Amino acid sequence: MDSAAGTTAAPLRIGLLGTGPWARNTQAPALAAHPGVELSGVWGRRAEAADALATAHGTRAYTGDEGIDALLEASDAVAFALPPDVQAPLAVRAARAGRHILMDKPVATTVEGARAVADAVAEAGVASIVFCTLRFAPETAAWIAEQASVGGWFTARAQWLGSLYAEGSTSEYADSPWRREKGGLWDVGPHALSVLIPVLGDVEHLTAAPGPADTTHLILRHTSGASSTVTLGLSAPPGAAGVEIEFRGEHGSASAPGWDGAEAAFRGAVDALAEAVRAGVPHACDARFGRHLTELLVAAETRARA
Repeated sequence: MDSAAGTTAAPLRIGLLGTGPWARNTQAPALAAHPGVELSGVWGRRAEAADALATAHGTRAYTGDEGIDALLEASDAVAFALPPDVQAPLAVRAARAGRHILMDKPVATTVEGARAVADAVAEAGVASIVFCTLRFAPETAAWIAEQASVGGWFTARAQWLGSLYAEGSTSEYADSPWRREKGGLWDVGPHALSVLIPVLGDVEHLTAAPGPADTTHLILRHTSGASSTVTLGLSAPPGAAGVEIEFRGEHGSASAPGWDGAEAAFRGAVDALAEAVRAGVPHACDARFGRHLTELLVAAETRARA
């Protein structure tokens, strides 16, 4: 595959598991429009939802347990738009069937679940990507690589506040039971950590404390010697919502740029998966990294509740 051109002599057949808002608004449109991909089918737990999404994008609908096997048979890879603890065992199943996997974050909400995925990927020798938005949006991916190359960072600050659960919110994503249960730490925490770690190094010490509503505050010490603070939440008033990531060090400060939406970032993740398939080289944001994110989030959740 020529990842730079985004095309292949034979398109990569990618099946989609899930039919919720994320699948409808981002994944299915991105996969159907990608020039190097054939959307090989859509699987859903509800047959009517699978039929509607598949029809909208000119592909075949699958449902039921037998439908998962049929979609795997028709695909080279599968993308997931499912709750994390539904995603994890199905990702294991797909990897064991020899299919490459494109997962949403977090991979799972238990270390055991995330470890099972990473182990299955390693044993099967398949490619894997965990979709952390800023690692794949063109604008922010280039910015992260630039800050990692500069070095000399002393500290960093990341704030990711959404208003999903603010009074008056009408977002369809607020209906997600797992997101409501686990809050901003688990929903947007992977995004923030996926930026800080490649620039400052792995987390060697972590403290956490709860804030208002579902907000969580983290203080991290990194292997480079730098420290960072992180604020995460989904219940901020609309006027307080926003994303800010800033590094400060010997060369001054650097703030993350904006990015052009989730669909463009997801196309970048598809390109990364295709390149990992072609080259046989694991991507830095793969199932192993997804496992590590889950380990950090479990540690943070435990400390915040102490």
